[in-house]
Amino acid sequence: MSSDRPDSVAAAAPAARGAHATIHDVARVAGVSVASVSRVFNGRDHVRAEMRARVEEASAQLGYVPHAGARSLSMARTGAIGVVLPDLHGEFYSELLRGMDREASMRGLGLLLTVLHEGRGVDTLAALRGQVDGLVVMAPELDPVVLARHMPRGPAAVFLACAPQDGSLNLRIDNHGGAASAVAHLAAGGAKRIVHISGPASNFDAQQRRAGAEAAASAAGVALSVIEGDFHEASGTMVGERVAAGTLHADAIFAANDMMAIGALMALKRRNIAVPEQVAVAGFDDIPLARLVSPALTSVAVDIAAMGARAVAHLAEQIAAKRERPLEGRGTTADEVIVPHLMVRETTRETDRG
Repeated sequence: MSSDRPDSVAAAAPAARGAHATIHDVARVAGVSVASVSRVFNGRDHVRAEMRARVEEASAQLGYVPHAGARSLSMARTGAIGVVLPDLHGEFYSELLRGMDREASMRGLGLLLTVLHEGRGVDTLAALRGQVDGLVVMAPELDPVVLARHMPRGPAAVFLACAPQDGSLNLRIDNHGGAASAVAHLAAGGAKRIVHISGPASNFDAQQRRAGAEAAASAAGVALSVIEGDFHEASGTMVGERVAAGTLHADAIFAANDMMAIGALMALKRRNIAVPEQVAVAGFDDIPLARLVSPALTSVAVDIAAMGARAVAHLAEQIAAKRERPLEGRGTTADEVIVPHLMVRETTRETDRG
């Protein structure tokens, strides 16, 4: 190979021109190794100017374009992060993804989305290895042991609203405190019989919200009955209809998310039950729709988009650290708690605002 002759590029180029040129063709024509060509195209430092010029000239004459996928693999990066969610239905997930996408775009990252409906399809997690640089995982209904068993080895990970995972950052909402504040608020407004529409019993968030509601009811000396819902509007509608019909006695309803609260609120309105004079209603999450319904819904407010953005930011920091220290694991276990606040609106009594 005539690697030291400046005219080697021009002499060898015709043999490969017109075919699908490869990195090996560029190396042969430029008279350098494949590794040297790779260093040039990946923007690595410590490449001689003369070598870079020869590689670029050979590439131009051959019409060679670096393959983006192969280039990412050689750099041990895909430029994508995986987002694993339990569902896509409703404004909560729209807001969450809006925040994630905004943060990822600012950092030049793409999102690869996977949905685990009620934990089904967990086997697909392992298939994400090699496709993403890291994972944001929200799987509150999945057993933490099962989740840990199916997590791909290697990529950085941030867990969002999950049961704690060893060796990873767990970003979670103070569900207990948020739910307790809602029930205390209802009790302070005069409620004596509160119905709590919980989320599914297997759901981590739902468990914590129920525990917070029960603790606050006990502290306030009011009755609390629990009816399990599924985080969808229909389960709230069912409870609202029972309260309106008098088959379920309550002067307040606290739902574990806003969609169930809105379902209950609409059912009460259809039956001409005055809200909040006869029955007060509160929810959790403070999705955009909560302030648009009439009357506007009191809710435990979480900045959902900011939570999604924060998860992506933490993951990007882990990915960067992993590139600098590739032999280290996922790091130590850490919890970051998002503290919600009660947003009082028209569905609870004005005297509660105190």
